[in-house]
Amino acid sequence: MAPTEFILNVIKSFIALLIILDPFLCVVVFISLTKGMNKTEKAKQAFIAVSVAFGLLIFFLFLGLWLLDLMGISFPSFIVAGGVILLILGVQSVLGIEFSKKDNSHKKVAAIVIGTPLLSGPGAMTTVIILSQHYGYWPPLIALILSLGITWIMMIWSEKITKLMGARLIEVISRVLGLILAALAIEFVKNGVSEMIKAFK
Repeated sequence: MAPTEFILNVIKSFIALLIILDPFLCVVVFISLTKGMNKTEKAKQAFIAVSVAFGLLIFFLFLGLWLLDLMGISFPSFIVAGGVILLILGVQSVLGIEFSKKDNSHKKVAAIVIGTPLLSGPGAMTTVIILSQHYGYWPPLIALILSLGITWIMMIWSEKITKLMGARLIEVISRVLGLILAALAIEFVKNGVSEMIKAFK
């Protein structure tokens, strides 16, 4: 693979993962669920959240296809199913529909609510598997590290970001990302159906 193509694949993977992770939504949820905590505890929760998400997504990046084979699921079928999930997530984000992500226990905030399913939910798991098949393992791995790194930084500086940008602007950006995610989902479904048709020929 040429260096230019590799970099382009990293960029494409990064954009897809950044959209599905939606760090702007994470900022809003993180502020809400860590209210009353000091800076040290907030930093700890942010680190745990990103670590949990990274661990789960790395697992699905390298072993996702093995799980599909184990369950007898074809990759085109998985692409279509994943595309439908991403489409639902995109539509929900655009329409501002709330997910049930709140947890009354602050000790579980990062690991349960933000780490999963907010960051490493079905959409993100689907995306890393599909990216690994399109671009290999290295581009999505690098993109995953970069996108989670940005998400971690944004959670660390969540209060300052909210004050600087305003909650309304963050909400608008999150909804625009949701629209892009819905369009990306349509592409996944289209490609999956196309592969299914080829398999029947």
